[in-house]
Amino acid sequence: MSALNKAKGFKKSRTGTYLSIGTTAFGAVSVLKQARMARSEHDTLRLVDAVVSAAAIVTGVALLVRELKRLGDDDVLLG
Repeated sequence: MSALNKAKGFKKSRTGTYLSIGTTAFGAVSVLKQARMARSEHDTLRLVDAVVSAAAIVTGVALLVRELKRLGDDDVLLG
């Protein structure tokens, strides 16, 4: 199996999916900082950017959770 195939396999594994969720959640921290700064500076355009980024993060996590369910993960937190 080539390195590329291994990487694709890992990406679709439970561990890879959990890692993706963690990475995505970590990105949420910078979006929150951006939103706070935009609010304190009354910068509407940056605030809109932060809201759109937050929506993308929420959607991404929802897709990853759906992928976990497809993988048959029996984690109690996921139902």
